[in-house]
Amino acid sequence: MTLHMQREMEKLKKSILGLGAIVEETVQKAVLAVENRDIGLAQAVISGDDQIDDLEVDFEEDCLKVLALHQPVANDLRFIISALKINNDLERIGDLATNVAERALALTEFEAIPAPFEFSAMADKVEEMLKKSLDALVNNDLRLAAQVCRMDDEVDGHHKNTYSLVKEEIRKHPERLDCLMHYLSISRHLERIADLATNLAEDVIYMIEGDIVRHTSLTR
Repeated sequence: MTLHMQREMEKLKKSILGLGAIVEETVQKAVLAVENRDIGLAQAVISGDDQIDDLEVDFEEDCLKVLALHQPVANDLRFIISALKINNDLERIGDLATNVAERALALTEFEAIPAPFEFSAMADKVEEMLKKSLDALVNNDLRLAAQVCRMDDEVDGHHKNTYSLVKEEIRKHPERLDCLMHYLSISRHLERIADLATNLAEDVIYMIEGDIVRHTSLTR
């Protein structure tokens, strides 16, 4: 590897890790906006999505330049392929965090009621999955990436229970229908963030070992 290419690869690694840190913080803020009915925080998450979109585009362009100019092979090529997918997943997680923030704003228009499901427990699990998937990326940690894949079932379980709990609450309090539907949307967005954190972990495994683990027992 030439010195120039080595510098370009280091630059790519720093960029994707920087984007990951911003997205992780964005998810945390969106969750806090729901928990605290914080209008300012929700608006900050929504307005910050443009920055994530810009960084995603910049990173993709940088990757394409490295591919065109240096034609990397083996580990370097695998890193760029994985990083492009991770970049896309992070941008989509940012979009979902924005969706959660929008629902947080909508909830402030209603009288405060307890979440009809274990919101904090589900959010904590999703944040843990995202943090561990990014830590696996930073440290090239296969064990941690595999752990994230296995955690996805827990979040799926939370979301499945949410449907039943929301239906039950609607039967008891039909006047709360609109408010409860916002909570159901939040649960669905969190479940999707967990799916994307799992994708990210699978991409880390591919980056390290070259194994495609989607649709394998590792994720079950």
